[in-house]
Amino acid sequence: MSIQWFPGHMTQARKKAGETLAMADVVVEVLDARLPQASSNPMIHQLRTFRQRPCLKLLNKADLADPEATKAWLAYFDAQPGVKAVAISCKKPGDVAKVPGLAQKLAPHRCDAVKPLRLMIMGIPNVGKSTLMNALVKKRVAAVGDQPAVTKSQQRIDISSRLTLYDTPGMLWPKIDHPIDGLMMAASHAVGVNAYIDEEVGTWLASYLLEHYPALLKARYGFDLTDMDAVAVIEGIAKKRGCLIKGRGGELDLEKASAILLIDYRSGALGRITLETPELRAARARQLAEAAALAVDPE
Repeated sequence: MSIQWFPGHMTQARKKAGETLAMADVVVEVLDARLPQASSNPMIHQLRTFRQRPCLKLLNKADLADPEATKAWLAYFDAQPGVKAVAISCKKPGDVAKVPGLAQKLAPHRCDAVKPLRLMIMGIPNVGKSTLMNALVKKRVAAVGDQPAVTKSQQRIDISSRLTLYDTPGMLWPKIDHPIDGLMMAASHAVGVNAYIDEEVGTWLASYLLEHYPALLKARYGFDLTDMDAVAVIEGIAKKRGCLIKGRGGELDLEKASAILLIDYRSGALGRITLETPELRAARARQLAEAAALAVDPE
């Protein structure tokens, strides 16, 4: 399954973002710490490199991510030119308070009322941009919700004479090339619910958890995983949680069970989980390249 989701307002948002970036000093890109690269919009990279703007990458929701994987991602991003990465939770005021100072180090020439620091907050939907904005401003200036694409328009906020923020709508890109990226974003609620089927995404997530976090699965649902595949895990959840289709003689409701798994992952009830590491992403990229090569030249 290839997941694609690009609502009409995102085309206009991209155009407006490109114009505003000319006035910004630093791009503050908010990522989901559980899928840092998959949640990094390549259009943002293109826009900021064209304007030669440094980037502060905030790995938000770090309290939900595997801490060892987060360390690996911070080292990966910090090795890139013009980039500084930090793991935070936008719900923690102490974490958010560090952001202006970190951004200032990337633009030391913007440091007073004559030349205020201008930050552009960017990222894909539902990664925490609005929560970050509200915490920085210390009042509700951006709509916050558990559905992607809550924010649909850009706004400018003057925090002080020395600091200005530009908030942008969550933007995806027109075509998600790597199917697993789409699955990771769907599992993490970064795309609209009309773009995917819970059972398909839940089955992929169950397969990943079986391979990388079996102990967390067992601890959450309390059944033996021996010889189980992903479908069996979804069936096991359905049995444990009484997910039955009405009027079907006790037939398991796998869609509902998949939704339970997705909610438990998104909320952190399953534990601290990361869906990709730099090494795993590189391995997936090699597999895709090999598959593409075989498709061009089967021999």
